[in-house]
This record gives sequence, C-alpha cells and structure tokens, in this order.
Amino acid sequence: MDRYLVFGHPVRHSKSPFIHTLFARQTQQELEYGLVEPAVDEFAQALRTFFDQGGKGCNVTVPFKEQAFTLVDRLSPRAKRAGAVNTIKLTDDGVLLGDNTDGAGLVADLKSHGVTLADSRILLLGAGGAARGALAPLLAELPSELVIANRTHTKAQQLAAEFHDLGPVTAQTYEQLAGPFDLVINSTSASLQGELPPLVPALIHTDIAIYDMMYGASDTAFISWAKQHGARQTMDGLGMLVEQAAEAFTVWRGIRPGTKQVLRELKRNLGVI
Repeated sequence: MDRYLVFGHPVRHSKSPFIHTLFARQTQQELEYGLVEPAVDEFAQALRTFFDQGGKGCNVTVPFKEQAFTLVDRLSPRAKRAGAVNTIKLTDDGVLLGDNTDGAGLVADLKSHGVTLADSRILLLGAGGAARGALAPLLAELPSELVIANRTHTKAQQLAAEFHDLGPVTAQTYEQLAGPFDLVINSTSASLQGELPPLVPALIHTDIAIYDMMYGASDTAFISWAKQHGARQTMDGLGMLVEQAAEAFTVWRGIRPGTKQVLRELKRNLGVI
C-alpha cells in the first residue's frame, strides 16, 4: 500500500491523517497516511529514510518547510516563489518534487466563502513564511492593490519588492494603513498566543471580509476582535487546511477530492459544530 505522512515538530496535533484518510476513502485510493515528529536537527535523515523505505509522498509543516526547500531535487514554480515546500512527491523517475500548496488552499477557501478577489483591496498582515506562500496565488487573482503590513517594516518592504513583478503589492507600516480594505488576511501567529496585530478599529467595517489563517474550536482572538468592531464575514484557516490538503492529494494521486464533506467531518472532529 502506498505510504504518505506529514513531518513536523510538534505534529501530534495534526489533522492531516484524518483529512487524507477521508480523501482516500472518498476517491477509492489505496493508501495509508501517518505522521512523524523528528528532532529539529534530524529532519533531513528522517526524510531520506522515509523515501528510501518506499514512501510515495509527504507533507511538511513547521518548522521544516524552509529546510525541505533545500532537500528536494526539483521545485515547482509556486514552491520557488514561496521559498518553502509543504508537499513532496516521489515522481515515477525517482525525483523528489517539492511543491507548495498553501497559497492555492487559501485562495480556494476564500472563493468557497464567496469572497471576490479581483479588483479588491487586500491587506495582508505578516511577512513570514505564511505570507510569502500566499502572495503569488493572491496576486494571480488580480486585486487592485495588495498591502503588506508587518511589525518589522523592513521585512514587509523586502517581501513587496520581491513580488512586485506579479502585481500591485506595496508595504506599509501599521501606522500608515488607511482604508477601506475589502479583505484583511492575518498570516501572523499572534492568534496562537491570543494576541492581536496592532490594527486600529477604524479599518473594520460591515462589508469587510476577515480571514485568520489560524484556527481553533472557537473564534481566534483576531476574529473575535473583528466581530466586536462590526465585521460580518469572518473566516478562520480550517478551510484553508482542507483545501491545501486537497491540492497536495491531487499532486500525489492525480485526482482531486471534494472538500465540503471533509471540512464538515473535520469540524465535527474538532467540536466546532
């Protein structure tokens, strides 16, 4: 049976085995999916061992995405742009192909919620790996402007300069931000600590769409804050998790699974519904 797994540290909380098991059942694919939590300095060896022992593909999560970028034989265009790899496939000719499905998952989830990206003004909070992976897919949807804001402004400037050839992307300090924005995406990990990006409440209005890449059994701190200030459409990153997994499954198996029922099952599993 074909073997897949996810590498991360920590990774025991991962819902990827649950998601991919449902995808396999839905598409009638014979595979098994597990997880491995190598020590931070043992990822390269663990990755080699997995493929040497017949592994077909894997997902890679924190903190190994940048390291995976350097360990594969070939990179997809979107992995090159993202500077990180979250999906690896062993091709038929024995090549390890590195891909990045995070941005595609984000865009797919936004569209599933009816969010219009074309001609919209988007604010992206954060300039780390999550933001980097999202930029090219977001700019491919032809927004009127994409503004990056980050606590360390120079990082936002560097990221905007790197992606400027793909569309109208700029960097601003939090103090410089002026609305209206149609969509705000929080790519920072602040919600994991119950913290908030330093946004002024005046940026929130009733027609804005709010997206937090983090997720949990209840609203994240950012989503709660946005709701308190009048945002009516708020979304967390659970749908992105499922959509990026569907993209990875497609890379591996050549068949795209449906995501709606799997997302419903995942929410039940987490106690969200």
